[in-house]
Amino acid sequence: MKRTLFTTILALFAATAFCQSQIKYGSLSYNSLLHEMPEYAEVQSSMKQLVQKYEAETRYNERKFQQMFTDFLQGQKDFPQSIMLKRQHDLQLEMERSQNFRLQMDSLLQKAEKDMLQPLRQALDSVIQEVGMERGYEYIINTDNSPLLFVHPSVTEDATPFVREKLAALKQ
Repeated sequence: MKRTLFTTILALFAATAFCQSQIKYGSLSYNSLLHEMPEYAEVQSSMKQLVQKYEAETRYNERKFQQMFTDFLQGQKDFPQSIMLKRQHDLQLEMERSQNFRLQMDSLLQKAEKDMLQPLRQALDSVIQEVGMERGYEYIINTDNSPLLFVHPSVTEDATPFVREKLAALKQ
């Protein structure tokens, strides 16, 4: 009885050790792969053009406000009280519009970049998933800002070259 129990436990340990040696993890830097994609450069170029357009609009708004303020200062002595109050109100509105535009500009640029990168992220995610299935990984770990301080190299494989190869094959 003891011998059978001992043999069973030994077989369990051997099976566990065998199963553990079969577990594989992949690791990669998602951001570096994303930045290597040719489409990423196109997105950055589009974003740069969009930023330039928004900056041009901002400069236009600033010039408009400066002109209004200059006109206000020059005519301040000659304006009746009611016109003076209206011009002050107009200046206040223009300043608020300018501030709102800047806030909207930031959120619109972030949304535009997110929308432009979405197809790239989907393609990269799809390729990573394919590589994970082909290579038999349990997980693929993103090393960008990873909370994992250590992953043993005997159970981890750098999946980056395999993902690069698949991405290159997609372009052909």
